[in-house]
Amino acid sequence: MNTALKTSLGIWALGPMVTRFVPSGYQPQAAEETTAEKVARAVAGLGDLMDDYEFHYPGELNADNLEEVRRALDGHGIYAVCSGLHTDPQFGKGGLSSPNPATRKAALDITLEAAEFAGELGAHFIIWPGIEGYNYPFQTDYAGDWERLIDGIGQAAQVMARHDRKVFLEHKNSEPAMKILMRNIGMTLHVIHTLRGRGIDNIQVNMDWQHLIMNGEHLPEYAAMLNAQGLLGHQHANSGWGTFDDDNMVGATAFMETVELALELRRAGYGDAGERLGFDLYPYTEDHVAAVRRSVLQWRFIDGVASRIDEEKLREIQARKDAVAAYELVYAALGAVAPAA
Repeated sequence: MNTALKTSLGIWALGPMVTRFVPSGYQPQAAEETTAEKVARAVAGLGDLMDDYEFHYPGELNADNLEEVRRALDGHGIYAVCSGLHTDPQFGKGGLSSPNPATRKAALDITLEAAEFAGELGAHFIIWPGIEGYNYPFQTDYAGDWERLIDGIGQAAQVMARHDRKVFLEHKNSEPAMKILMRNIGMTLHVIHTLRGRGIDNIQVNMDWQHLIMNGEHLPEYAAMLNAQGLLGHQHANSGWGTFDDDNMVGATAFMETVELALELRRAGYGDAGERLGFDLYPYTEDHVAAVRRSVLQWRFIDGVASRIDEEKLREIQARKDAVAAYELVYAALGAVAPAA
């Protein structure tokens, strides 16, 4: 087990589980809880399985409830603050990318406030620009939207740089905007390398596993690629069927991909510099805490499998791209007994 790899949890995993068909949520009782109450419930149920927590600004964490939340954290940390523009209806047609000067200013003000808040806490800042996009052909000025989005992300990164903290960019192909601008790894790298060209170099990638799965982006391949570029910043662990942002328990589906991802994270030394395995879950009808707990335990099993794969032999096998021999090693790590010769 990779004991160096610490954990964090997005507190939204303990929410009412709203959908477009059930606006009150499948678990409406959670809507009455404050953020501090959700945190207290998570801390009581998960204990040391979870090191730190993540929150959206300003909806889940802000200056007004910070001290109350800190008391509920009971010594656990605030690892990341996340941008929350997607929950504000004034940004329904875009915030940082909006061509309306007043709307964009409001979005930029909130984003920079969030970055400053995160930096003062010593937390990193996650930008998931889910509301930055369009719903129809002919609806938007693509070049203008992209430039405004990149500029806004760059300004947030400059705030974080003053605090020696990072921005983690998280892509997704759709929802809430039907076509999110930054909807795949390539577009994410476009943002990062454009801003590197402007002298901004404290931006890395947050790999939300289900977002990659939805795109057909193979988890371990992208982890290896990002690590080679020094861009492997954060993980949002989950699973799903691949057609929607299910945010199911880790290892429920995409099992083999997750085993190989665990192997690549080990190869990358992920966690050695304090990186976290963040859990981004949405247990629609399951017990919130039980689903998170099961995810952590299943990850530990998966990571244990990865630790038992003979690395030296696997590298030799990969040098000749022998899939049959590779699976012999993987299944041996899973406990399969080799047949007698």
